[in-house]
Amino acid sequence: MGEVGAPALQYQEHVNPQWVRLLDALEMNVRYVKCAGAELYAADGRRFLDFLSGYCVHNTGHNHPAIVSALQRELDRQGPAMLQSHVSELAGELAERLCRLAGGRLNKVFFCSSGSEGVEAAIKFARAHTGRNGLVYASGAFHGLTCGALSLMDDPFWRAGFGPLLADTEAVPFGDLVALERALRSRTIGAFIVEPVQSEAGICLPPAGYLEAAQAACRKYGTLFVLDEVQTGMFRTGRFLAAHHYGLDPDIVILAKALSGGLVPSGAVLISNNVYDSVYSSLKRAIVHTSTFGENNLAMRAGLATLDVLERENLGARAVSMGDVLRTRLREAVSGYEMVQEIRGVGLLNGIVFTAPRKLSLRAPFEAFRKIHPAMFGQLVVMRLFRDHGILTQICGNNFMVLKAAPPLIVDAGHIDEFVGAMTAVADLMHTSASFWTEALGLARRVVNF
Repeated sequence: MGEVGAPALQYQEHVNPQWVRLLDALEMNVRYVKCAGAELYAADGRRFLDFLSGYCVHNTGHNHPAIVSALQRELDRQGPAMLQSHVSELAGELAERLCRLAGGRLNKVFFCSSGSEGVEAAIKFARAHTGRNGLVYASGAFHGLTCGALSLMDDPFWRAGFGPLLADTEAVPFGDLVALERALRSRTIGAFIVEPVQSEAGICLPPAGYLEAAQAACRKYGTLFVLDEVQTGMFRTGRFLAAHHYGLDPDIVILAKALSGGLVPSGAVLISNNVYDSVYSSLKRAIVHTSTFGENNLAMRAGLATLDVLERENLGARAVSMGDVLRTRLREAVSGYEMVQEIRGVGLLNGIVFTAPRKLSLRAPFEAFRKIHPAMFGQLVVMRLFRDHGILTQICGNNFMVLKAAPPLIVDAGHIDEFVGAMTAVADLMHTSASFWTEALGLARRVVNF
């Protein structure tokens, strides 16, 4: 662990002491002093490889020099960054590019500051357009932690203790068209909100034909088809939107995370003209839904510079090629281990799926630690990768048996070799060495009272 300075102690005292305790327990409380591309450098001299990308924030890598330079120039010109009572030319320019890249019926953009805020806007827009309060979402979804977004998630961990959420929401299994059509048939559902690839549920790809049929069902029953592309958008899966893999034409798309290069909070809700006309239906309603920081010039400039980098460096095609290499190499290296069930993903959004061991000598400690906490096994893998091999990644938020492999899109072959080597070493250790499970006991002791 890096040296603890005054700012870290202030964070512990005044921000989130439980977060500090958790990082300490996982031996991941490191003070970073420089982040560049896919590499992170700590104050104690250690170097880490980022295979998490801030949960798909750093598609262009950390501190891309072209985006940093664009922000510096924007600050130097002393323009109308937060004037509010003006027409933001940069917002218009960014909106036009986003709509052109997205295609289909998406012709207007509402800018906000996060994915959660974008989901909240989508809920309001869907209700305004359809006159219906009902909302359907897919089981296992992760849409954000504000009250509206949380109402579209069924994992009790995220919901517990926060009181009543939105009424008239219903979960259907991801991939189950029969359940979806049954819910839509009531004609009380304003929107079906779904991630085209469920990230936190375990990098779950849609069954063949599912999203296309779901869109058709929404059209049939007058429900808006809304795609949450907060993690999957901005070329993460190889196309600008994951929707483009399936030929979809959604009514609303939500973007955030990678939109501004990981440097300025930013989100965008892309909507059709018809949806826009239902919300902003008159001069009186021109400001009926706004966001204070949504169109600020720094976020807009960062968004434009990010698109420049993504397109100029052809990072969508790179996500496809490097993703293929990563999955192939991982399958070759670790598929033979009994606890590795599957390697799945698309582009550079990938998961290593673990399963309970069959061998008694492994199953006994595995089950013991799972009883302590269902995330114990996954966090031990994360901790081993970080501490022993300098790899930063994490398990999925709603599926503790899937490890994410989602590096920045600028990742190179050497980085992939390094990650695969580290993953192979950890997989071998968990199958052959008692020290892996002894380590788990130590971790359990540290976190049992959290």
